[in-house]
Amino acid sequence: MEAGPTTLLEAVQYFASEENCIKFLAAKRWPDGMVVCPICRRKGAGFLAKQNRWQCSARHPKRQFSIKVGTIMEDSPIGLDKWLPVMWLIANCRNGISSWEIHRDLGVTQKTAWFMLSRVRLGMQDDLTGGMMDGEVEVDESFIGGKARNMHKDRKVRAMKGKRGGGDSGNKTIVMGVLERASEKKPKRVRATIISDRTKNTMMAELTAIISTDATVYADDFASRWNHQGPYDVQMVNHAEQYVDGQIHTNSLENFWSLLKRSVGGTYIAVEPFHLFRYIDEQAFRFNNRKHADGEVVTDAERFGRLCDQIIGKRLTYAQLIGKESERPEDAF
Repeated sequence: MEAGPTTLLEAVQYFASEENCIKFLAAKRWPDGMVVCPICRRKGAGFLAKQNRWQCSARHPKRQFSIKVGTIMEDSPIGLDKWLPVMWLIANCRNGISSWEIHRDLGVTQKTAWFMLSRVRLGMQDDLTGGMMDGEVEVDESFIGGKARNMHKDRKVRAMKGKRGGGDSGNKTIVMGVLERASEKKPKRVRATIISDRTKNTMMAELTAIISTDATVYADDFASRWNHQGPYDVQMVNHAEQYVDGQIHTNSLENFWSLLKRSVGGTYIAVEPFHLFRYIDEQAFRFNNRKHADGEVVTDAERFGRLCDQIIGKRLTYAQLIGKESERPEDAF
């Protein structure tokens, strides 16, 4: 495979050619050069140059397929010359990129741009192939949503009735984060998920699924509630007194919360709780793909390549996205 683009400008120029797009994605999808039919899984499909698609040697429905079939781009009429630059942007813009910017830059509707970004966020979801988190692990929770002091009086009253945290938490969404600190074998990585409450049963069900009981867990003093007689060796720091006590701190997770809130509050402005997990997946992908195991910085091209590896075998329809089977953007299919 020839060297691909290394900057956004090069990416836009390189992917302006549909031939380059197909060659790039085919090399990522079938690195051994043996094309596999996404319908029957037979190997050795032949390429039809005039149609820019492959044809399976076996006779069956949908024996002809494009590079989009079996990916997040399946059934989309949007060209690869637009899809790939969008993927480059969302993978490498630290604070994300809004659908309005994509709408203006690519000439698609804002609704279509939002659908494209939502599909890319599906590709950014952690496939959990890294196994259980071990070694030194940080655990913390954060509250995502509008500030109660900025709400209308009536709405503030309703929000405060469901108050689930201290200070200005209001009726926010609770996000629990787990971060494994960097070691000699692997870089720092984070996983974050939305939880309904901060009770012991809820949090322990999530934590035991991803943290090894051999791990050393660092958390704030709220851990005394969810880990009471629990399986973990938890070392706590009281944030009312100090934020760092030697190795006992959650500063790495605080860094992730800062990046997440900056993108949600600054770039996306308002995110419905129903869709919040997609934006969390987006930020976690960028956070987890900042450095290699040896400490070297991941380049924009490498991060984009990793995203291209993760878009295969995933599908999100517009009906699934909005929870309504009957609605879809006219130009997004």
